[in-house]
Amino acid sequence: MAKRSKAYEAAAAKIDAENFYAPFEAVTLAKDTNPSKFDATVEVAFRLGVDPRKADQMVRGTVILPHGTGKVSRVLVFATGDKAEAAIAAGADFVGSDDLIEKIAAGWTDFDAAVATPDLMGKVGRLGKVLGPRNLMPNPKTGTVTADVAKAVNDIKGGKIDFRVDKHSNLHFIIGKVSFDAIKLAENYAAALEEVLRLKPSASKGRYIQKATVATTFGPGISVDPNVTKVLTEV
Repeated sequence: MAKRSKAYEAAAAKIDAENFYAPFEAVTLAKDTNPSKFDATVEVAFRLGVDPRKADQMVRGTVILPHGTGKVSRVLVFATGDKAEAAIAAGADFVGSDDLIEKIAAGWTDFDAAVATPDLMGKVGRLGKVLGPRNLMPNPKTGTVTADVAKAVNDIKGGKIDFRVDKHSNLHFIIGKVSFDAIKLAENYAAALEEVLRLKPSASKGRYIQKATVATTFGPGISVDPNVTKVLTEV
């Protein structure tokens, strides 16, 4: 087992490992136990009662966090003509078509999200081996393959996150920064939780959310009560 720092051990000592905290308590404790000196990210992990190997139990979606993620996303848009101009006006960081496709095919992925107009997906689809593993491939299910590129850019810049259950049935996403008020973190958690619950596959049987954990980037995990699905922004 890797040796933990003194700051981590001190933080972990404040957490009752046997307790399941209400969401507001958990994010408050995450802020208090952050061992980093920088403004760390606050993350959530869910263990879901699904079998992601089965197509009818795949959980994937997007949600716009009411208070954003605290991170300014770099958005790339594959578009031409008027759509490209609309993307630039909306604040996209990189806009193009064949030029960007060639650059990415060579290995460049210095951006956080990608959007594409439907007419260019035939070309963009060839980048699957580069963008797929990094979860950067535009997808109509997440609203990133669209003719309304301006809205897609605004949504991403405004705090839109996407999530997808991994092969171990875990779901990870960001709900903000340590500098956020606990109320804002709890409200972001609530928004994401509501969408995850809405996406529960009908084929999923038994307990859907089996485990929930909140943690900062280098901080200890805090167990959240998985039975609390109506999140209040106070203890």
